[in-house]
Amino acid sequence: MEGTMKGAYLPGNSTVDIREIPIPTPGYGQVLVRMKASTICGSDIRAIYREHTGKGPEGYQNKVAGHEPCGQVVEEGPGVKRFKKGSRVIVYHIHGCGLCHDCRMGYQISCTSPERAAYGWQRDGGMEDYVLCDEQDLIDLPDYLTYTDGAQVACGFGTAYEAIEKVGVSGNDAVLVTGLGPVGLATLMMCQKLGANMLIGVESNEYRINLAKKLGLADHILTPSDKNVDEVLALTGGHGVERAFDTSGADPARVTAIRATRPWGRIAFVGEGGTVHFTPSPDLLHGQKTIYGSWVTSLARMETLVEELVRWQLHPEDLVTDRFPLEKADEAYHLMDGGECGKVAVCFDEELK
Repeated sequence: MEGTMKGAYLPGNSTVDIREIPIPTPGYGQVLVRMKASTICGSDIRAIYREHTGKGPEGYQNKVAGHEPCGQVVEEGPGVKRFKKGSRVIVYHIHGCGLCHDCRMGYQISCTSPERAAYGWQRDGGMEDYVLCDEQDLIDLPDYLTYTDGAQVACGFGTAYEAIEKVGVSGNDAVLVTGLGPVGLATLMMCQKLGANMLIGVESNEYRINLAKKLGLADHILTPSDKNVDEVLALTGGHGVERAFDTSGADPARVTAIRATRPWGRIAFVGEGGTVHFTPSPDLLHGQKTIYGSWVTSLARMETLVEELVRWQLHPEDLVTDRFPLEKADEAYHLMDGGECGKVAVCFDEELK
């Protein structure tokens, strides 16, 4: 396919630069994917949009933005084996070396090879009309799910699902989620489907509190304060929750997650950055608690998540509150940066409706 297309770049000064760029040609084992939806992640705002703060895996190399892409294959390169023209696909947003231990487990996110390149960070991402993808990075998108659903799977829901799988959630569990941004809301949505017997959220943003209430995702939503641990204990008969997730990255929220978890409970740290200050013996050791660090997910687990979403009849796009065309990507990023929204999507074709 010849010609040019539009692509959105992030200069690092809270603006978006739309450029006219060539449509790429797929090489061996690659396909060209026509974008249908690309959602904006909080890490894009934190480490690229406001300023280029990322290093290593989060180092931005002046590429087309967007690491949550979903679309349809329109052209195949030589050697393609599975995903053919017309295939609906989610892009697992990190291309790894394929040879290290982490890649062989499907965790390209943890690949440390110089060949590792994340879409939207070190290689062109989803904020363009056509994305050049390695076939090995693709996941099938079932007809039941929309392209905007699939874009959410590409990072936000995959990240939440990985943490849920690490700690395990069932009908036996009361669950606490500190931070109700898109990842926190996704965590509540899936824990609800897994039958958690009580869902408690902690959030200060009034818009996101109202969104969680509108979607019926939590039994109780608390405003962040130094009383949150006592409030959670009161709601759980003095025991605390069995499972807790921090998606905020904030020190007080992480401490709340630890201290509001009952003995033998499990806590997942999902939110990036920040610090945490707690006293190991009374807060963790004496209660035999376990903290899990969780970063995105694997290819295999993301494929399983797609199956689960269909089984649960759950649409991640329910968290999308605003959609923009590529030409208005600057408005989309500005809105996401302000936080008065749920998930924000840049959409193409019918997904814009």
